Parts: sequence; C-alpha cells; structure tokens
Amino acid sequence: MVHTTEIRVRFGELDPYRHVNHAVYVMWMEAARTVALEDIELGLGDLQDMGYQIVVTDIAVKFRRPAVAGDTVTVETEVAEIRRASSRWVQRIMRGDDLLVSGEIRAGICDETGRPTRPPAGLMEKMALLGPDWRR
Repeated sequence: MVHTTEIRVRFGELDPYRHVNHAVYVMWMEAARTVALEDIELGLGDLQDMGYQIVVTDIAVKFRRPAVAGDTVTVETEVAEIRRASSRWVQRIMRGDDLLVSGEIRAGICDETGRPTRPPAGLMEKMALLGPDWRR
C-alpha cells in the first residue's frame, strides 16, 4: 500500500527564486511518514507509550523539479523493506503525474533513551501495512 499525504505550498516555504526551499521537501517527507504511521495506529504518542522511537539513520534525496507557490503536492510514502530493527522507506513528492522529489530513508527502532533495540512483537508487522515487500 502506498500512503498519500497532500500538502499545499505556503508562502514561507519559498526561496528567493520563488521555488520551494530544498530543506522543506525533507520536512514534508517527515510529516508524511508521521501521518502514515498515525494512520496505522503507530503515531508518535503510540510509540512513546510502548517505550519506542523510530529514528531516521540515513536519508538520500534527489531533486528533479521545483514546486512553486500555489502548488498542491502529494507525498507518496511506502515501507520498501523491513528488517529486525530497521526499515527502509521510499517517498516521492508528486505534482499530478510529475515527479518532483524522490527520497529514501533508513530508520531504526530505539528505546526511550535512543538506544537501538529490537521492537516488540507485532510492531514491524504493523509497519508492513505501509509496503508490499517486507522481510524480518
């Protein structure tokens, strides 16, 4: 399943060239991952109540075309791979059928103190709802 989140470009997100600033795309991807997790009942509060965090350990972003003032974009989010205590997420920021930005994120599971740990039974299986291909 690919999760989608719509975002409308706001004036404060523009750079002097009237394009969305490059750092904003990373914030949009973070927001979309958070919404996707909330939609499968693994929101930040849910994870915190369980004593876990999902922490980004690596991020790669490729910029193709800029979003501009007035655009509404869709952030597509999916979990491409799941391992014992980590996951790989693929995200695309689209304007209609046009790919603007693509990103790949690796995230690890940590305890409340930020120490890497294995997740509780069921957590990774629940995350699998966001992607077609997962392994333990």
